[in-house]
Amino acid sequence: MTPEPAHVRETISTFLQRNGKGTDSLDDATSLWGDGLELDSLDAAELSAVLEDSYGRDPFSVGDAMPDTVGDVVGFYAADAG
Repeated sequence: MTPEPAHVRETISTFLQRNGKGTDSLDDATSLWGDGLELDSLDAAELSAVLEDSYGRDPFSVGDAMPDTVGDVVGFYAADAG
């Protein structure tokens, strides 16, 4: 079953809060890196594991390109619904 976009965002938000990177603004255009959420490689690996545990696969270990935004992560799961 494909997770709802809101549930994926909630999973990301919970991860961020648990790791002291909480944010009030988490929309599809929010960057995972740099000026956005400022994830480093360890954060990305941990988020990948959380998403894998929650949904059975994750956008960090599938495909040719790493996700750049929250929308890329949400869209990875939404693509399953189409």
